[in-house]
Amino acid sequence: MARIVLKFGGTSVGDTDRIKNVARKVKAEVQRGNEVAVVVSAMSGATNQLVKWVNEISPLHDPREYDVVVATGEQVTIGLLAMALQQEGVKSRSWVSWQLPIKTDDAYAKARIVEIDTEEMARTMAAGEVPVVPGFQGISPEGRITTLGRGGSDTSAVALAAALKADRCDIYTDVDGVYTTDPRIVDKAQKIDRVTYEEMLEMASLGSKVLQTRSVELAMNHHVRVQVLSSFDEALGSDLPGTLVVDEEEIMAQGLEKSVVSGIAFAKDEAKITVVQVPDRPGVAAAIFGPLAEANINVDMIVQNVSVDGSATDMTFTVPKADLARAVERLERAKAELKFAEVKSDLNVSKVSVIGVGMRSHAGVALKMFETLAAKGINIQVISTSEIKISVLVAAEYTELAVRALHTAYGLDAA
Repeated sequence: MARIVLKFGGTSVGDTDRIKNVARKVKAEVQRGNEVAVVVSAMSGATNQLVKWVNEISPLHDPREYDVVVATGEQVTIGLLAMALQQEGVKSRSWVSWQLPIKTDDAYAKARIVEIDTEEMARTMAAGEVPVVPGFQGISPEGRITTLGRGGSDTSAVALAAALKADRCDIYTDVDGVYTTDPRIVDKAQKIDRVTYEEMLEMASLGSKVLQTRSVELAMNHHVRVQVLSSFDEALGSDLPGTLVVDEEEIMAQGLEKSVVSGIAFAKDEAKITVVQVPDRPGVAAAIFGPLAEANINVDMIVQNVSVDGSATDMTFTVPKADLARAVERLERAKAELKFAEVKSDLNVSKVSVIGVGMRSHAGVALKMFETLAAKGINIQVISTSEIKISVLVAAEYTELAVRALHTAYGLDAA
C-alpha cells in the first residue's frame, strides 16, 4: 500500500463528465489499497472568468479581495469531485484551505506556503476517506484567504505530498509526460521516463510549461517523487506510465546511464535590452540593475562588451517581454545619473537551451551547440550557462529551426 497525492488540472476537471472520469481514476487507486488525497484546480476557464470580473469592477483592486474572488473556483471543484466520489461508492469529503489549514505568508495573489497541518486529514485517510483539497490557495497569518499565483495548484499538491510524507505525487494534466522538446515543433520528440529535479527545474524555468517552477523547487527540497501523466489515458498513476521527476541518485541506482543532454527548451517571452556606451567604472552594473530590482523586474541573460578605450562599454541583458516597457522606463529615468548614450530594445528574440545533468562530466556540449547553430546560419546574440544547461539568445524567426537542429544533433530524435 502506498500513500499518494493526485493532482488534477483545469482541463482534467473541465466539465462534469471529466470530473466523473477523475472520480473513477481515484476510485481505481483506492481499490488497489492505496491511501489517496486529491488536489484540484478550478474548472477550465473558471479562474479567467473570475479575474475578468475583478478587473471589470476594479482594475486597481485590493489583492486581498481579489484572492477572495478567484479562490472560489477551486471550492466549486472540490465539492463536485467529493460528490462524484461518493456516487462511485468512495468515502470522501472536501477540505477548504482554512479547514486543514494550509498556512501561507501574507503576500496576497502570490503567497507562499509556510506550513500544512495534515494531522486530522491523515487520520481520516487511514480510516479510508479520500480528502479533496483545493489547489492554488491557503490562509494568511491574519486568517484571510490567499492565492499562490498562476500554476499554484502544482505547488499545493507537492506541498501536501511533502506534509503527508506521501510516496508519490501524481500530476494529472493534458499531456502524457515530459518530452525531450515540444512535440508540436519536433515530431520525433520522445517522452522521458525519468528526469532529475535539477533538469526539470531548468526545463520549467526555460520555457517548458509542464510543471510550475515553484512546485519543482519544493519537490527537490523535500524529495517528493513527482509523476507527470495524462488524465485522458486509461493507465493509472500506479502503473507509472508518465514521466517521473526524482533524485539523480534514484536514476543511477537503477543502473541507468544519464544521457548527456535530456532535452531542448525554448522561451519566446524574452526581450533584449542594450544600454549603449555606459561609463566603464566600478559599480555601474549595480547602478543599472538596482532600479530594475526595485521594480521587481527579473533580469536573466547578461553580457558586457569589452571596453575598447577603457571609458565606455555596452551592457546587454534580457527581461520578460511583459516587463520591457517598465524596464526601459526605469532606465531612461536613471539616464542622467548613469550617463549612458541610449537604451535599445528588441522583442524579436527567443531563448533556446540544451539541458542535461550529464553535461557535468562531458566536454564538448557547448561546441556542438555552437557548431550546429552556425551550420544553420543562426547567429547567437547572448550566451549564458550553468552546470547543467547552456542557453543562447537568437532571432525569434530561427526558434523552431534551432530547436529541430539541436534535437537531432544531440541524438534525441526518436528512431
